[in-house]
Amino acid sequence: MPNIKRGMMGAAGVSADPNQGTFWTWGQNEAGDLGIGTQSYAPTKSPVQVGSASDWQSVDLENFAINKMSDGHDTSCAIGGNGKLYTWGSGRDGGGGRGNTTSVCVPTQVGSATNWHTCATGSETWATNTAGELWFIGGDGGFGQNGQGTTTDYSNPVQIGTETYWVSVYGTHRFALAITNHGSADDGKLYAWGVNHNGQLGQGNTDSYSSPVQVGSLTTWKQGCTTEDWCAALKSDGTMWAWGQNGEGQLGQGNTTSYSSPVQVGSDTDWAVMTIDVKNTLYGIKTGGTLWCCGENSHGQLGQGNTTDTSSLVQVGSLTNWKLITTGERCAVAVKTDNTLWAWGSGVNGCLGQDSTTDY
Repeated sequence: MPNIKRGMMGAAGVSADPNQGTFWTWGQNEAGDLGIGTQSYAPTKSPVQVGSASDWQSVDLENFAINKMSDGHDTSCAIGGNGKLYTWGSGRDGGGGRGNTTSVCVPTQVGSATNWHTCATGSETWATNTAGELWFIGGDGGFGQNGQGTTTDYSNPVQIGTETYWVSVYGTHRFALAITNHGSADDGKLYAWGVNHNGQLGQGNTDSYSSPVQVGSLTTWKQGCTTEDWCAALKSDGTMWAWGQNGEGQLGQGNTTSYSSPVQVGSDTDWAVMTIDVKNTLYGIKTGGTLWCCGENSHGQLGQGNTTDTSSLVQVGSLTNWKLITTGERCAVAVKTDNTLWAWGSGVNGCLGQDSTTDY
């Protein structure tokens, strides 16, 4: 659920197993990326259920870094309660890993494996499995985002390296991040690969890489988020970091200067979860349940009752019961501790689930 793009998704109707539930979606659907059996330029402006299954693996609420669902650039992916990986939407460049470039409008299994653990998609798709392997599921490899040391497109899954220590992957259009775990709670190295025009790989340069390269030398990364030109991540010490393009102040540095290496966002050490908008807004929830954000505010996505950008974190209201947050394009969707679902920002394509296209 972190870093969800365009069509908004969420798990609801949760069963006795907190990691399973029904799957709901709304928003833009021109490539069938909502997975509801149709493909239409007319958006779906209210939540509709994807299929009838009730065993989708949702975000692990005890560890928000575990990413079971992702949607971006007309391609979607999710992991079922059976450990199977499903993709749907655009098949451009083989992005769904289904062995072709055909678009599909319902979740379609990738291969026959039943041990998938996390997944991420932009124009391309990546995944990790319970064996600790990292895979490029399919799509464009033009900037090395396939992790193979080449720029080859793939329409079937290929393993990235031979290591078996990967715990989670986060990807978007043309690049990805992944975190390692060697069995220690503090062993979380962060790696990046693919396009790097805005320093989004965190290497202190703008060189693209076609194989994973470590971001710094720290081993305390917990969760990552990516969008087209910048990234953000949490460490296990509760600090928040960001890097890449910063034109609207989304890196939270009090300026609009871009950074090609991670910089800390503020000085607080109590961040619990975070996410970033498909465009240029950063959101975070603290352990005390307060919600904060910074960056672009063209459609009110900062929740301040105005449309003024800010380059430093500002609190959204005064509530202390926020639990989870995800984003669309210039909009946000969040869950409170009472499990109610809230949305604000751009209503384009019905992304707020209000049966309208009105901004809030």
